[in-house]
Amino acid sequence: MLTILGFAMIATFLVLIMTKKMSPIAALVLIPALFCVAVGQGAKLGDYVIDGVGNLAPTAAMLMFAIVYFGVMIDVGLFDPIVRGILRFCKADPMRIVVGTAVLAAIVSLDGDGSTTFMITVSAMYPLYKRLKMSLVVMTGVAATANGVMNTLPWGGPTARAATALKLDASEIFIPMIPALAVGLLAVFLLSYVLGLRERKRLGMLTLDEALVREPEQETVLAGAGTGAGGGDRLRKGSGGSSSADLTQDGDDDEDGEDEEEFKGLDPNRSTLRPKLYWFNAGLTVALLTAMIMELMPIPVLFLLGAALALTVNFPHMPDQRARIAAHADNVLNVSGMVFAAAVFTGVLTGTGMVENMADWVVGAVPDAMGPHMAIVTGLLSLPLTYFMSNDGFYFGVVPVLAEAGAAHGVSPLEIARASLAGQALHMSSPLVPAVYVLVGMAKVEFGDHTRFTVKWAVLTSLVVLGAGILFGTI
Repeated sequence: MLTILGFAMIATFLVLIMTKKMSPIAALVLIPALFCVAVGQGAKLGDYVIDGVGNLAPTAAMLMFAIVYFGVMIDVGLFDPIVRGILRFCKADPMRIVVGTAVLAAIVSLDGDGSTTFMITVSAMYPLYKRLKMSLVVMTGVAATANGVMNTLPWGGPTARAATALKLDASEIFIPMIPALAVGLLAVFLLSYVLGLRERKRLGMLTLDEALVREPEQETVLAGAGTGAGGGDRLRKGSGGSSSADLTQDGDDDEDGEDEEEFKGLDPNRSTLRPKLYWFNAGLTVALLTAMIMELMPIPVLFLLGAALALTVNFPHMPDQRARIAAHADNVLNVSGMVFAAAVFTGVLTGTGMVENMADWVVGAVPDAMGPHMAIVTGLLSLPLTYFMSNDGFYFGVVPVLAEAGAAHGVSPLEIARASLAGQALHMSSPLVPAVYVLVGMAKVEFGDHTRFTVKWAVLTSLVVLGAGILFGTI
């Protein structure tokens, strides 16, 4: 019964948010509360929620102060050179823009933190997508899938969990998987190229001049965008005002009379810029990321200290500090609120025993004849299970059982551990991953739209990683 109700609860949640019948926050709270009552454990709902909140509170704190920190870094101009470099490469070509999104997300993912990756990627690319009316779900889908592949880095989390659960060396798991993961990343780049071509076909081949004078309109966020065959519309010249999020131009006419205009993702004249403190802010960010990778302190503590130091040095006057905090309050409230709402979902799923029963049922459903192929089975199961479960639940609850079943048929625990990484491209779009709410929140995309658009591509990418692992003999 708990197994059926567990799957029913997840299915109900996904249907409601994808059809936009409920907001994600409301669905994350009310659906598990109703199912908790349905299984006869309503009296324990408070305990389950408190346990869930306790488990996710450090994550919520990390996201709150990380948003403030990177928000301040964006305000003071730390990422402006990166934005200008990317936009010079992308120009006004939708295909280049989508490929640039994938490349940027993959590079920034080297820090091992999804929230950081999404904040930097969206901050850099959102103004260009908005200005050209490109599909914002293309941006979120490509960024999430690229980060999912890169999330398998030893310091990203899943590899370390697999190593801990099976008492293995993380390097023995990760290093042989590098070729397969590289193929997965190439698949993401190819996907971004194809989606970019579709966006180019939908919008038409733009020139830099046309893009700069395009009249601002409501940005495209529909999940169907990026797949249509329309396009070719010529751009109208408008005189709409620009904000700090709009693209600006500068430059003079060259001797041939052509404008040498340059895209810039943020207003180069905004009052919050601190050019004299650029190297201090760059050094602080590098030090913060280094300390995070080396695990010198818990990540929430690092971002708390970093945010306090960044505000104090860049904005020494209290009114300026309050203004910066207020400027990012919406993002902080939306993301932290979503995390605490997710705590209700995970608390009920775990506390009632649903997740344990679901895992046992899935493992028990594997036929004995599949025992010699348990590594492949693990790879396939990693797709739905890491989407519907937290990484902790999957790696500490399910993977050891799969490893024992595989060992009975001569399958190495290393193969099981490597195969378990295949589903990470899909996992990063799971409603149980707090970082995905940073992505959709900053991109102003409905979570349901993001899910409908991204899941199919993320599944395909995960299968590519699994197939490459089998081909290379590591799985």
